[in-house]
Amino acid sequence: MKLWLSKNSEVPIREQLVTQVVLGIVSNDLKPKQRLPSTRDLARRYDVHANTVSAAYRELARRGWVEFRKGSGVYVRAQNHEHGHGKIELDQLIARFFRSTREQGHSLADIQAALKRSFSLQPPDHFMLIEPDAELRAILVAEISQVTGKRVVGVSPNDIKDPELLTGTVPVVLYGHFKDVQERLGPANDVLVIHSASVAESMRGQTRPARDSLVAIVSRWPEFLRWAKTMLVAAGLDADALSFRDARQRGWEKGFRSVALVITDSLMAPKIPEASAVKVFRVASEDSLKQLCRYAEDNF
Repeated sequence: MKLWLSKNSEVPIREQLVTQVVLGIVSNDLKPKQRLPSTRDLARRYDVHANTVSAAYRELARRGWVEFRKGSGVYVRAQNHEHGHGKIELDQLIARFFRSTREQGHSLADIQAALKRSFSLQPPDHFMLIEPDAELRAILVAEISQVTGKRVVGVSPNDIKDPELLTGTVPVVLYGHFKDVQERLGPANDVLVIHSASVAESMRGQTRPARDSLVAIVSRWPEFLRWAKTMLVAAGLDADALSFRDARQRGWEKGFRSVALVITDSLMAPKIPEASAVKVFRVASEDSLKQLCRYAEDNF
Protein backbone atom coordinates (compact mmCIF):
# COMPACT_ATOMS: atom_id res chain seq x y z
CA MET A 1 0.00 0.00 0.00
CA LYS A 2 1.57 3.25 -1.20
CA LEU A 3 0.67 6.43 0.64
CA TRP A 4 1.43 10.12 0.16
CA LEU A 5 1.66 11.95 3.47
CA SER A 6 2.42 15.65 3.80
CA LYS A 7 3.48 16.87 7.23
CA ASN A 8 3.31 20.48 6.06
CA SER A 9 -0.35 20.27 5.02
CA GLU A 10 -3.20 21.81 6.98
CA VAL A 11 -4.96 18.45 6.63
CA PRO A 12 -4.04 16.29 9.67
CA ILE A 13 -1.94 13.17 9.04
CA ARG A 14 -4.69 11.03 10.54
CA GLU A 15 -7.21 12.38 8.03
CA GLN A 16 -4.76 11.87 5.17
CA LEU A 17 -4.33 8.24 6.21
CA VAL A 18 -8.07 7.62 6.54
CA THR A 19 -8.86 9.21 3.18
CA GLN A 20 -6.21 7.30 1.27
CA VAL A 21 -7.11 3.94 2.80
CA VAL A 22 -10.79 4.50 1.92
CA LEU A 23 -9.83 5.46 -1.64
CA GLY A 24 -7.64 2.38 -1.83
CA ILE A 25 -10.58 0.21 -0.82
CA VAL A 26 -13.20 1.74 -3.14
CA SER A 27 -10.78 1.69 -6.10
CA ASN A 28 -10.05 -1.99 -5.36
CA ASP A 29 -6.34 -1.33 -4.81
CA LEU A 30 -6.96 -2.76 -1.36
CA LYS A 31 -8.90 -6.02 -1.57
CA PRO A 32 -11.54 -7.27 0.89
CA LYS A 33 -9.96 -9.26 3.74
CA GLN A 34 -6.49 -7.92 2.84
CA ARG A 35 -4.26 -7.39 5.88
CA LEU A 36 -3.05 -3.81 6.35
CA PRO A 37 0.42 -2.94 7.66
CA SER A 38 0.69 -2.95 11.42
CA THR A 39 0.57 0.32 13.31
CA ARG A 40 4.28 0.06 14.09
CA ASP A 41 5.30 -0.78 10.50
CA LEU A 42 3.27 2.07 9.03
CA ALA A 43 4.56 4.57 11.60
CA ARG A 44 8.17 3.57 10.96
CA ARG A 45 7.82 3.50 7.16
CA TYR A 46 6.37 7.04 6.94
CA ASP A 47 8.03 8.49 10.04
CA VAL A 48 4.79 9.36 11.83
CA HIS A 49 3.69 8.75 15.41
CA ALA A 50 2.21 5.33 16.10
CA ASN A 51 -0.71 6.94 17.95
CA THR A 52 -1.64 8.79 14.76
CA VAL A 53 -1.77 5.55 12.77
CA SER A 54 -3.71 3.85 15.55
CA ALA A 55 -6.25 6.69 15.60
CA ALA A 56 -6.65 6.45 11.81
CA TYR A 57 -7.27 2.69 12.00
CA ARG A 58 -9.86 3.20 14.77
CA GLU A 59 -11.67 5.80 12.65
CA LEU A 60 -11.68 3.44 9.66
CA ALA A 61 -13.09 0.68 11.86
CA ARG A 62 -15.79 3.03 13.19
CA ARG A 63 -16.85 3.82 9.64
CA GLY A 64 -16.93 0.13 8.75
CA TRP A 65 -14.02 0.07 6.29
CA VAL A 66 -11.66 -2.14 8.29
CA GLU A 67 -11.91 -4.60 11.17
CA PHE A 68 -9.57 -5.55 13.99
CA ARG A 69 -8.85 -9.23 14.46
CA LYS A 70 -7.47 -10.00 17.89
CA GLY A 71 -3.90 -11.18 17.70
CA SER A 72 -3.87 -10.97 13.91
CA GLY A 73 -4.03 -7.32 12.86
CA VAL A 74 -6.17 -4.95 10.83
CA TYR A 75 -8.01 -6.18 7.73
CA VAL A 76 -10.07 -4.59 4.97
CA ARG A 77 -13.67 -5.33 5.73
CA ALA A 78 -15.76 -6.99 3.04
CA GLN A 79 -18.59 -4.64 2.08
CA ASN A 80 -22.10 -6.11 2.03
CA HIS A 81 -24.49 -5.86 -0.90
CA GLU A 82 -26.40 -3.03 0.74
CA HIS A 83 -23.56 -0.76 -0.30
CA GLY A 84 -25.29 -0.73 -3.71
CA HIS A 85 -23.91 -1.01 -7.19
CA GLY A 86 -24.55 2.66 -7.97
CA LYS A 87 -22.77 3.81 -4.85
CA ILE A 88 -19.76 1.61 -5.61
CA GLU A 89 -19.53 3.16 -9.09
CA LEU A 90 -19.66 6.63 -7.57
CA ASP A 91 -16.95 5.73 -5.04
CA GLN A 92 -14.76 4.44 -7.86
CA LEU A 93 -15.23 7.63 -9.87
CA ILE A 94 -14.24 9.69 -6.83
CA ALA A 95 -11.24 7.41 -6.22
CA ARG A 96 -10.02 7.92 -9.79
CA PHE A 97 -10.49 11.68 -9.42
CA PHE A 98 -8.39 11.78 -6.25
CA ARG A 99 -5.71 9.55 -7.73
CA SER A 100 -5.50 11.71 -10.86
CA THR A 101 -5.31 15.00 -8.98
CA ARG A 102 -2.71 13.65 -6.56
CA GLU A 103 -0.57 12.43 -9.47
CA GLN A 104 -0.72 15.97 -10.89
CA GLY A 105 0.84 17.27 -7.69
CA HIS A 106 -2.22 18.67 -5.90
CA SER A 107 -2.28 18.24 -2.12
CA LEU A 108 -5.28 16.96 -0.18
CA ALA A 109 -5.70 20.44 1.27
CA ASP A 110 -5.88 21.95 -2.24
CA ILE A 111 -8.40 19.32 -3.37
CA GLN A 112 -10.50 19.80 -0.24
CA ALA A 113 -10.60 23.59 -0.70
CA ALA A 114 -11.51 23.24 -4.39
CA LEU A 115 -14.33 20.82 -3.58
CA LYS A 116 -15.72 23.19 -0.95
CA ARG A 117 -15.73 26.02 -3.51
CA SER A 118 -17.45 23.78 -6.06
CA PHE A 119 -20.14 22.64 -3.62
CA SER A 120 -20.85 26.22 -2.60
CA LEU A 121 -21.59 27.09 -6.24
CA GLN A 122 -23.96 24.16 -6.85
CA PRO A 123 -27.73 24.75 -6.73
CA PRO A 124 -29.73 22.79 -4.12
CA ASP A 125 -31.37 19.54 -5.19
CA HIS A 126 -33.86 18.89 -2.37
CA PHE A 127 -35.81 20.36 0.54
CA MET A 128 -35.13 19.31 4.13
CA LEU A 129 -38.20 19.51 6.37
CA ILE A 130 -37.12 19.97 9.99
CA GLU A 131 -39.82 18.98 12.48
CA PRO A 132 -39.60 17.28 15.92
CA ASP A 133 -42.94 15.40 15.64
CA ALA A 134 -42.30 12.30 13.49
CA GLU A 135 -45.91 11.88 12.31
CA LEU A 136 -46.37 15.54 11.42
CA ARG A 137 -42.98 15.46 9.71
CA ALA A 138 -44.10 12.59 7.47
CA ILE A 139 -47.30 14.46 6.51
CA LEU A 140 -45.44 17.66 5.63
CA VAL A 141 -42.86 15.75 3.61
CA ALA A 142 -45.72 14.20 1.60
CA GLU A 143 -47.40 17.59 1.08
CA ILE A 144 -44.26 19.38 -0.08
CA SER A 145 -43.09 16.59 -2.38
CA GLN A 146 -46.55 16.21 -3.97
CA VAL A 147 -46.95 19.95 -4.62
CA THR A 148 -43.38 20.85 -5.68
CA GLY A 149 -42.42 17.59 -7.39
CA LYS A 150 -39.03 17.81 -5.66
CA ARG A 151 -37.28 15.42 -3.30
CA VAL A 152 -37.98 16.17 0.34
CA VAL A 153 -36.10 14.73 3.31
CA GLY A 154 -37.60 14.87 6.79
CA VAL A 155 -35.34 15.18 9.84
CA SER A 156 -35.60 15.99 13.53
CA PRO A 157 -33.94 19.17 14.87
CA ASN A 158 -31.52 16.90 16.74
CA ASP A 159 -30.36 15.40 13.43
CA ILE A 160 -29.05 18.65 11.98
CA LYS A 161 -25.91 18.50 14.13
CA ASP A 162 -24.39 16.65 11.17
CA PRO A 163 -23.18 19.31 8.68
CA GLU A 164 -23.21 16.75 5.84
CA LEU A 165 -27.02 16.74 6.00
CA LEU A 166 -27.07 20.35 4.79
CA THR A 167 -25.21 19.65 1.55
CA GLY A 168 -27.47 20.44 -1.42
CA THR A 169 -30.49 21.12 0.74
CA VAL A 170 -32.89 23.95 1.50
CA PRO A 171 -34.07 23.80 5.14
CA VAL A 172 -37.83 24.22 5.68
CA VAL A 173 -39.56 24.61 9.04
CA LEU A 174 -42.98 25.42 10.45
CA TYR A 175 -43.23 28.95 11.80
CA GLY A 176 -43.38 27.88 15.46
CA HIS A 177 -40.00 26.12 15.29
CA PHE A 178 -38.12 28.73 13.27
CA LYS A 179 -36.21 30.33 16.15
CA ASP A 180 -34.96 27.01 17.55
CA VAL A 181 -33.91 25.68 14.13
CA GLN A 182 -32.20 28.94 13.15
CA GLU A 183 -30.15 28.88 16.34
CA ARG A 184 -29.11 25.28 15.64
CA LEU A 185 -28.16 25.97 12.02
CA GLY A 186 -26.50 29.32 12.61
CA PRO A 187 -26.89 32.59 10.70
CA ALA A 188 -25.01 31.31 7.63
CA ASN A 189 -27.89 29.02 6.67
CA ASP A 190 -31.14 30.36 5.23
CA VAL A 191 -34.34 28.69 6.44
CA LEU A 192 -37.66 28.77 4.59
CA VAL A 193 -40.63 29.21 6.92
CA ILE A 194 -44.05 27.72 6.20
CA HIS A 195 -47.33 28.38 7.99
CA SER A 196 -50.14 26.04 8.95
CA ALA A 197 -53.44 26.19 7.09
CA SER A 198 -56.25 28.05 8.82
CA VAL A 199 -59.58 26.42 9.62
CA ALA A 200 -61.33 28.72 7.13
CA GLU A 201 -58.86 27.76 4.40
CA SER A 202 -59.30 24.06 5.11
CA MET A 203 -63.10 24.27 4.93
CA ARG A 204 -63.20 26.43 1.79
CA GLY A 205 -65.23 24.82 -0.99
CA GLN A 206 -66.30 21.87 1.14
CA THR A 207 -69.94 20.77 0.85
CA ARG A 208 -71.28 19.77 4.23
CA PRO A 209 -72.50 16.14 4.32
CA ALA A 210 -76.05 15.37 5.43
CA ARG A 211 -76.49 15.36 9.21
CA ASP A 212 -77.06 11.61 9.31
CA SER A 213 -74.04 10.83 7.10
CA LEU A 214 -71.08 9.06 8.66
CA VAL A 215 -67.76 10.89 8.21
CA ALA A 216 -64.44 9.12 8.85
CA ILE A 217 -61.33 11.06 9.83
CA VAL A 218 -58.10 9.15 9.17
CA SER A 219 -54.54 10.03 10.16
CA ARG A 220 -51.44 8.69 11.88
CA TRP A 221 -50.98 12.07 13.58
CA PRO A 222 -53.09 12.39 16.78
CA GLU A 223 -53.14 16.18 16.49
CA PHE A 224 -54.76 15.93 13.04
CA LEU A 225 -57.58 13.87 14.55
CA ARG A 226 -58.10 16.36 17.38
CA TRP A 227 -57.84 19.34 15.05
CA ALA A 228 -60.36 17.81 12.60
CA LYS A 229 -62.84 17.07 15.40
CA THR A 230 -62.80 20.66 16.63
CA MET A 231 -63.08 22.01 13.10
CA LEU A 232 -65.92 19.73 12.00
CA VAL A 233 -68.00 20.12 15.14
CA ALA A 234 -67.56 23.89 14.86
CA ALA A 235 -68.81 23.61 11.27
CA GLY A 236 -72.04 22.07 12.53
CA LEU A 237 -71.46 18.34 12.06
CA ASP A 238 -72.88 16.00 14.67
CA ALA A 239 -70.06 14.60 16.83
CA ASP A 240 -71.84 11.21 16.84
CA ALA A 241 -71.55 11.05 13.04
CA LEU A 242 -67.76 11.32 13.16
CA SER A 243 -65.59 8.19 13.13
CA PHE A 244 -61.97 8.80 14.06
CA ARG A 245 -59.41 6.32 12.73
CA ASP A 246 -55.86 6.29 14.09
CA ALA A 247 -53.96 4.77 11.16
CA ARG A 248 -51.22 3.54 13.49
CA GLN A 249 -53.69 0.99 14.86
CA ARG A 250 -54.60 -2.26 13.21
CA GLY A 251 -57.99 -2.38 11.47
CA TRP A 252 -58.31 1.35 10.80
CA GLU A 253 -59.40 0.66 7.18
CA LYS A 254 -62.47 -1.43 8.06
CA GLY A 255 -66.08 -0.29 7.54
CA PHE A 256 -65.58 2.30 4.79
CA ARG A 257 -68.62 1.08 2.83
CA SER A 258 -70.93 2.88 5.25
CA VAL A 259 -68.89 6.09 5.22
CA ALA A 260 -70.14 9.03 3.12
CA LEU A 261 -66.89 11.01 3.30
CA VAL A 262 -63.31 10.39 4.40
CA ILE A 263 -61.28 13.32 5.67
CA THR A 264 -57.57 12.63 5.78
CA ASP A 265 -54.08 14.08 5.33
CA SER A 266 -51.74 13.99 2.31
CA LEU A 267 -49.81 11.02 3.66
CA MET A 268 -52.82 8.74 4.16
CA ALA A 269 -54.88 9.85 1.13
CA PRO A 270 -53.32 7.30 -1.29
CA LYS A 271 -54.12 4.49 1.17
CA ILE A 272 -57.87 5.15 1.43
CA PRO A 273 -60.06 2.57 -0.42
CA GLU A 274 -60.81 3.79 -3.95
CA ALA A 275 -64.60 3.63 -3.59
CA SER A 276 -64.60 6.26 -0.84
CA ALA A 277 -65.14 9.98 -1.34
CA VAL A 278 -62.02 11.65 0.02
CA LYS A 279 -61.29 15.18 1.18
CA VAL A 280 -57.63 15.95 1.87
CA PHE A 281 -56.89 18.62 4.46
CA ARG A 282 -53.36 19.94 4.12
CA VAL A 283 -51.43 21.02 7.19
CA ALA A 284 -49.33 23.60 5.37
CA SER A 285 -51.10 26.68 4.05
CA GLU A 286 -51.77 27.05 0.34
CA ASP A 287 -49.65 30.23 0.19
CA SER A 288 -46.70 28.50 1.84
CA LEU A 289 -46.81 25.60 -0.62
CA LYS A 290 -47.02 28.01 -3.56
CA GLN A 291 -43.97 29.86 -2.26
CA LEU A 292 -42.03 26.60 -2.07
CA CYS A 293 -43.04 25.84 -5.67
CA ARG A 294 -41.77 29.22 -6.82
CA TYR A 295 -38.56 28.78 -4.86
CA ALA A 296 -37.95 25.38 -6.46
CA GLU A 297 -38.59 26.75 -9.96
CA ASP A 298 -36.16 29.65 -9.42
CA ASN A 299 -33.37 27.84 -7.56
CA PHE A 300 -33.33 24.07 -8.29
